[in-house]
Amino acid sequence: MSQNFDRRTALKGLIAGTVAIGIPSSLSAMAQTVEPHTSDFMTKGKINHSVARWCFGDMELEALCIAAKKIGITGIDLVGPKDWPILQKHQLVSTMCNGAELNLVDGFNDTKFHDQLIKNYTAMIPLVAQAGYKNLICFSGNRRGKTDEEGWNNCLKGLQTLIPLAEKYQVTLVMELLNSKIDHKDYQCDRTYWGVELAKRINSPHFKLLYDIYHMQIDEGDVIRTIKENHQYIAHFHTAGVPGRNEIDETQELNYPAIMKAIAATGFTGFVGQEFMPKQKDKMAALQQAITICDI
Repeated sequence: MSQNFDRRTALKGLIAGTVAIGIPSSLSAMAQTVEPHTSDFMTKGKINHSVARWCFGDMELEALCIAAKKIGITGIDLVGPKDWPILQKHQLVSTMCNGAELNLVDGFNDTKFHDQLIKNYTAMIPLVAQAGYKNLICFSGNRRGKTDEEGWNNCLKGLQTLIPLAEKYQVTLVMELLNSKIDHKDYQCDRTYWGVELAKRINSPHFKLLYDIYHMQIDEGDVIRTIKENHQYIAHFHTAGVPGRNEIDETQELNYPAIMKAIAATGFTGFVGQEFMPKQKDKMAALQQAITICDI
């Protein structure tokens, strides 16, 4: 099964019906009181660590929470409302909420999807806030022949409708940067400049970018300088090894300790989420190694 299909399938499964789910009131208090860096593995405190749920989809979420917490992880990425109570039970945060998007290819850059997207996000934003969480993922969608200007204008039109609600509830809509060379052919928000330009046009602290280090290494490189020059537009980071989207160890080309130091130097206080596909048999050992590498 391809890595693209894995993530798309995982997201699709979480989206169906999720915005109609009520959230226990106790979640809000939990999210506000989670203490970072309390685990068997004492992290240094410069990086807040999370992990993408879909990369460990063959594990029960409860098992992932227990194992992740032991190695210094305080949040789980890409978890929707139906699973938030499990995170609550283990005092973990939903660091990048999902469930309002349609999929990875049909996004805000196409006005024919706006009615459904606006309906979904209008329902989801208050749920995210009620749970005490901050970030809700969104996607540009595929280009399908649109120019940059058409894509920016369409995204602006759809997202501007939602920004007042996001500002009211103190939720940030976070558009992910994905590579269009290998994994997500034709995706429009495939360069940092494209996402930054959209953020400038929206002009709200409640719209930012998910800078996926793996994806941007593939499509543009120059990772450290790009992060330093655009950090004010970034709400979240994802990692993975290049090439292959596997472990972030010495078998791949990115220098993750240097990248983490650059991120920390910007004053970033959000989360760095591990989003790689482990090759080694002991997946938790691979995840712990990644946390150790990034815990500068």
